Amino acid sequence: MRSPSEAAATPLTGSFPADAFCPQSRRRFVLIAAILASALGFIDGSILAIATPAIRVDLGASLAEAQWISNAYALTLSALILVGGAAGDRFGLRHAFVAGIALFIVASLACAVAPNPGVLIAFRAVQGIGAAIMVPGSLAIIAKAYPKKERGRAIGIWAAASALTTALGPVLGGFVLSAFGDGIWRAIFAINLPLGLLSIYLLLAKVPADAPADRRSLDLGGAALATLAFGALAYGLTSMSAEGSGHMSGPSIVIGAVLLVVFVFFELRQREPMIDLSLFRIRAFAGANVATFFLYFALSANLFYLPMLLIAGWGLSTAEVGFIFLPLSASIALLSGPVGQWSDRIGPRFPIASGSLVVAFAFAGLAVLAHAGIHNFWTGTFPLMAVMGLGMALVVSPLSTAIMTAVEDKDTGAASGINNAVSRIGGLIAVAAMGSLAAWVYSTMLDTDVRSGIPGFGEPASAGLAPELDATRLAASDAAFSAVSLATALLCLLAAIIAWTTISGQALPWSRRTENPQA
Repeated sequence: MRSPSEAAATPLTGSFPADAFCPQSRRRFVLIAAILASALGFIDGSILAIATPAIRVDLGASLAEAQWISNAYALTLSALILVGGAAGDRFGLRHAFVAGIALFIVASLACAVAPNPGVLIAFRAVQGIGAAIMVPGSLAIIAKAYPKKERGRAIGIWAAASALTTALGPVLGGFVLSAFGDGIWRAIFAINLPLGLLSIYLLLAKVPADAPADRRSLDLGGAALATLAFGALAYGLTSMSAEGSGHMSGPSIVIGAVLLVVFVFFELRQREPMIDLSLFRIRAFAGANVATFFLYFALSANLFYLPMLLIAGWGLSTAEVGFIFLPLSASIALLSGPVGQWSDRIGPRFPIASGSLVVAFAFAGLAVLAHAGIHNFWTGTFPLMAVMGLGMALVVSPLSTAIMTAVEDKDTGAASGINNAVSRIGGLIAVAAMGSLAAWVYSTMLDTDVRSGIPGFGEPASAGLAPELDATRLAASDAAFSAVSLATALLCLLAAIIAWTTISGQALPWSRRTENPQA
């Protein structure tokens, strides 16, 4: 899932002169196009989580295949997003933005008609490539089209629309899935066509082309190595949960680790690297990114596997489950501004550490509820999701502040881009690793003689399943998710400790408060 917090971390590439390339009468078209394009990623990301059980039923996808339906997109997006941002500088933001949207909607149509999980996974990866160009372009083209004195208001409108899309998308999607059945999941991808075409029309017909900001080279070698490295790691972690391919997990993880080391050395030798690794020598910057990785690992794991438990395990409708995303989006939208101002006054360390502890408490509560077999959604699960949303709202804006203020002014664009990539890599590894944990706990909870007659974790029970076997399946599902939620609660606790020991507790200087988009 892509949240408004991740959108706020999108790098503003290039340099933006006072006389922006877009005339005042045309700027509203840039804003509308950027909002529509951002909605593509938000709708897909948030609704897909609650649609996963329906996709598994309709396509007969295993747990490992369900993981890769999410991870194929996350892999190419996280590995290529920094190159995508640089492409806007090299070829012009409008040209790159249109190309990213076009690729995204073509891949979306292919996803909508996918006949099997393999085809869906392949085109999800292509979607991620389009998104890697589209995502940084949406905010960057707003910043380039609007002069500095108007830019804050325009970005605020864009952020508010993004938050609204993220909040309402799963709710509306849940009602649609409940009303029309499992096959309607294809409409989630098909809706991208009219939104994308309207965005492209506005950009080509109403917005002038902008001149490239620079001619720096694209680090395609680094992007390829990052894709291979994280792909091998994710494949190794995912294969642990796949029957018959567990023997591939060890070699794949080793290959991924070796490729990651090769990637680091490759980047260190590049004149214009995709990632400026020297920034990680800064203690506060490194600590904020480690905290980001753990927090978004925890968030992604719970938001991916909780809907599986609620829909396939507890038997709740997708209409109900769609509401679990609402507290997160609403809290971030309503509280990020005030929390950002608070963080400026007292420093980002306390809000990040305290928010991480609140998120840890929420996930620990989910673990306890699942372990105890308490299946109360509105009085148990939903309030804890609201607590989690409050915790993330305490974290999001101060985390952006910590990243931006840890580096020199000239490096803020690179720093925000790295942090965005880190949050997505955290989600990628989380879905892979926690799926294997869930599958292992689920399997160990079942007796050997009944495993073949019970669906896997996250698969709905068949109509003819005996009541006693269904009770066994439900208990195993609860135990599997409890393990996932407890592990992520511990990671959030670790994020709080890292934030407290590495991030500055000093107030943001007045000279930099005006530069912080969250302040």
